[in-house]
Amino acid sequence: MATQLNHVFRSSILKHKTQSETPLRTSRRTPRFEVINATTSSTRSARQLIESGTVRPVLPKDASLAINSEGFILLDVRPTWEREKARVAGSLHVPIFVEDKDNSPITLLKKWVHFGYIGLWTGQYLTAVNSEFLSQVENVIPSKDTKLLVACGEGLRSMTAASKLYNGGYKNLGWLAGGFNRSKDNDFPSAEGKEKLQHATIGGVSYIFLQLLIFLKAVG
Repeated sequence: MATQLNHVFRSSILKHKTQSETPLRTSRRTPRFEVINATTSSTRSARQLIESGTVRPVLPKDASLAINSEGFILLDVRPTWEREKARVAGSLHVPIFVEDKDNSPITLLKKWVHFGYIGLWTGQYLTAVNSEFLSQVENVIPSKDTKLLVACGEGLRSMTAASKLYNGGYKNLGWLAGGFNRSKDNDFPSAEGKEKLQHATIGGVSYIFLQLLIFLKAVG
């Protein structure tokens, strides 16, 4: 008899515990679901914008047609040191990333690590997001109905820029697919600078190897 009473008592406690925990788990999940929905509905990522066609991908070979015939303005979002090497004449320039000039101990350590692993090979500086990017674009291009073709070296930074521009009110956007690195010599006839557009992202030790390859190709 005592054994049966113990079994009933334990079953009652287990049932009560399960019923009391279930609403708590449900109540915790519901607000979290609502927060995620609120976040994703307020902003859209660059990948979503491009895959849905909201931001139009434009191949480098079609860029001149989009600019000259469709009225797109080329917005170059590369850092200054890349644009100085090569650029498209008449394009506008607002960098999405700028050189990180903070000299705090942590940032100096980051710069040292960056130089050792990336900077020495590529010639790229440690960068930070340009917090004034949208406002700087608004100063240069106040009308948000303007058709903008956003471009960078390889297409990744321009994706970030396109997302910021779209969420900032610019809706007629194009994205240079693959960036200037994928362009050919005749894709942008008005290109100017000491380097080719497709080589502007290359610096540091890799630039020496590039020049060696160009020399060997010319000789052989």
